[in-house]
Amino acid sequence: QVDLVESGGGLVQTGDSLRLSCTASESTFNWRGMGWFRQAPGRDREFVAAISSAGKITRYSDSAEGRFTISRDNAKKTVYLQMNNLQPEDTATYYCAQSTQTMAVLESSFAYWGQGTQVAVSS
Repeated sequence: QVDLVESGGGLVQTGDSLRLSCTASESTFNWRGMGWFRQAPGRDREFVAAISSAGKITRYSDSAEGRFTISRDNAKKTVYLQMNNLQPEDTATYYCAQSTQTMAVLESSFAYWGQGTQVAVSS
């Protein structure tokens, strides 16, 4: 069992930045792709960003491309999501997830999920 703990959410204004963090409990983190997903009220959970186990490959959703940056520190077993120029439509609960593979973007490839951290962007 892998525990993932997210932090860094909050209430911000349009145009502000936030950095989300997610720390894993197990060293398997170092060999697994990680991802960030989000779920807005009344909507399905959606992919935001993913990073390969060594951090060399990243993928983003269209809405995240150019504004968000995913990174990881394997020594700290932590993955980050730097979010810049936040918009009201970014309001959601953000979840980090650990894949069963070295790189993945499909939700079905992620076996472990955090509890989520809320991000609210006011206009």
